[in-house]
Amino acid sequence: MAGRSKNGNGNRFPRFRSNRERLNALLSLFKKEDRVLILIWADPDALASALAMRRLLSQRVSQVVIAHVNEIRRVNNQLMIKLLKIPVMKKSQVAVNDFTKKVLLDSQPTHNPAFENIDFDVVIDHHPLNDGWQAAFADIRPEYGATSTILTEYLRTAGIKPSVALATALVYGIKTDTDNFEKHCALQDVICFHYLFKRLNRHLLHKIESSDIRRSELKYIRLALDNMKFRKQRLFTHVGKVPNADILVVIADLLNHVQEAGWVFVSGEHRQRLIIIIRCDGYRKNAGRLAERAFGSLGYAGGHREKARAEIPLENLKLNGDKTINTLFLIKLLKKHFKDLKNEAKKNADF
Repeated sequence: MAGRSKNGNGNRFPRFRSNRERLNALLSLFKKEDRVLILIWADPDALASALAMRRLLSQRVSQVVIAHVNEIRRVNNQLMIKLLKIPVMKKSQVAVNDFTKKVLLDSQPTHNPAFENIDFDVVIDHHPLNDGWQAAFADIRPEYGATSTILTEYLRTAGIKPSVALATALVYGIKTDTDNFEKHCALQDVICFHYLFKRLNRHLLHKIESSDIRRSELKYIRLALDNMKFRKQRLFTHVGKVPNADILVVIADLLNHVQEAGWVFVSGEHRQRLIIIIRCDGYRKNAGRLAERAFGSLGYAGGHREKARAEIPLENLKLNGDKTINTLFLIKLLKKHFKDLKNEAKKNADF
């Protein structure tokens, strides 16, 4: 196994002394006749990283295909793909076994059931390292704010100058995952951002960033406000069934601006799953750890210190006929992880 830098999670992967050594180890896995499949959960960081990996490999292998496992419904992501001409297709449209090499970016095989039964040759990610998977090459750097930064370093080390579209994509990926550098990031994120900024198209970037909600989705913001409850500087709201889970992310990011809210929990139902989006300041809080602790046994859960997400199959909640999912139900799911919520539940029979 080859793989990661000297900072990070123990001695699971070999360490490299330089970016050049790391790049050489990565490229040594690929041959001219290889057909490469890049799999992602499509968000700005993953899309940009996939476009960069495609550029890195384009002259070294016979084919590179980017495929996503999720439905791309968020307006920003759709516009990013359209304006920057990112060639992506659904995983269901490709035969995974037809490819000689598989690459996973901005995620790890245990992060999503869609990745679990695939033997990945390469995994590059900036989320905390998870157990339960292997790869011929792994580069996991949780100290970085974005996988786009890691891929930018690969491009620079390889002497590849990104096109305007690629630079714009990578800048957007870095800005999105670092929340414009207000959240977790490293000096390398800033250095790569500065390098890319001179090459991007600012008009395209602004157009992508400023389009994040459809008119038809405004009603879900109203529902979130109507159903909102505060408990000890924690904001909870459930908006019911939604046409796509990305609207919950938009709502959570909006409510995270509320001064009195130290934690934000936004939930909704989509495709027989309860989706929970978590936000906090990440200073003395850890949203990813809370998500795993609270919801990991019920479904998928994980994320960063400031941002996290959980997806729970409704069947795992074992709902009875008289039990409905609402904001109070969301609070009940979390009460055992906050002692003061547990005490309030004892005082209030309707809690």
